[in-house]
Amino acid sequence: MEKDQNTNFESQDNEVEDHKAEVFNNDTQPEAPEDIEQKKVITPEEKILELEDKVARAFAEMENQRRRFEKEREDAFNYGGFAFAKETLNLVDNLERSKKILESDEALKNSEALKKTLEHFDIINKDMVSILSKNGITPLDSIGKKLDPNFHQAMMEIDDDQKEPGTIIQEIQKGFMMKDRLLRPSLVGISKKTENKEDKSEENKENSDI
Repeated sequence: MEKDQNTNFESQDNEVEDHKAEVFNNDTQPEAPEDIEQKKVITPEEKILELEDKVARAFAEMENQRRRFEKEREDAFNYGGFAFAKETLNLVDNLERSKKILESDEALKNSEALKKTLEHFDIINKDMVSILSKNGITPLDSIGKKLDPNFHQAMMEIDDDQKEPGTIIQEIQKGFMMKDRLLRPSLVGISKKTENKEDKSEENKENSDI
């Protein structure tokens, strides 16, 4: 009886071992060729074309960087003193204001001292404008021209039937260019047609009736 039981146990153990072996064989069996993803084979010609494309892109990027660097260097050379030049214009403005104050002083009018002082002011002003011009900073010529928002800033309108409306007839503050860039706009007064008082009165009356 005991011998029969041992035989049964051995038979069961053999079945388990056979099952494990079958599972192991199924797991380790290589996949079928149709299930394996075929890798693309790159030919030497394709590899050369790919490398040539990469080299061309690298050279193009280097050329773009060189151009950007040259542009930045050129701007720094031409416009590096932009802020300083703009501040320098305050000296020109103050000189002009001082001249006008002296000219309007009743105690100095028609005096030889005033005449000599104004002559010196003019010399200093010309020297400053000359120095600025040598550095590419030039004044805008505005009087008699049409208002251009790119270069002028209108501060007032002045009645003038002799001029076409929008013509600059007064320069409050002179504008300047630095090479091809606007350093500051001209502050100007422009002409406008004189309003007809009768028409204005009629317009005011109509507005009051409303």
